[in-house]
Amino acid sequence: MTPLTCLALALYFEARSEPIDAQLAVAEVIYNRVEDQRYPEDICAVVYQRKQFSWTHDGLSDKPKNKEVWLEVRTLASEIISKDIDLLGHGATHYHAEYVRPYWTDSLTQVGQYGTHVFYQWKES
Repeated sequence: MTPLTCLALALYFEARSEPIDAQLAVAEVIYNRVEDQRYPEDICAVVYQRKQFSWTHDGLSDKPKNKEVWLEVRTLASEIISKDIDLLGHGATHYHAEYVRPYWTDSLTQVGQYGTHVFYQWKES
C-alpha cells in the first residue's frame, strides 16, 4: 500500500465528516509520529501500528463506501504529501473524540480541538 493510500484511509475513517482543520490535524498526528522515534518511520507503519487507530482493528471493512468523500480525502492526502498544503503546526501525536476520555490524556498536554477531536502532544521533560 502506498503512503498516499494509507494517509487517505486514515483521513477517511478518522475525520471524513470533520472540517478541513480537523482532517489536517489528524494528518499532522501521523506526520508527527513518523518524525518521533517512539513510532514507526513511515506513514503506513504509523497508520497500521497495532491498536493506534480504532478503524484498523474494529473488524469492519476498510473499504471506503462514499466514493465522493473518498476522492476528496485522497485529494487532500495528495496535497499534504506533496506539501501543497500546510499542516497546522500544533505538534500533536495523539487525539481522541471529545465524547471519550482515554487513560493517557493525563500524561499529555492538550494542544487544541478541531471539530470533535481533541489533540495532545507529549509533555515536556
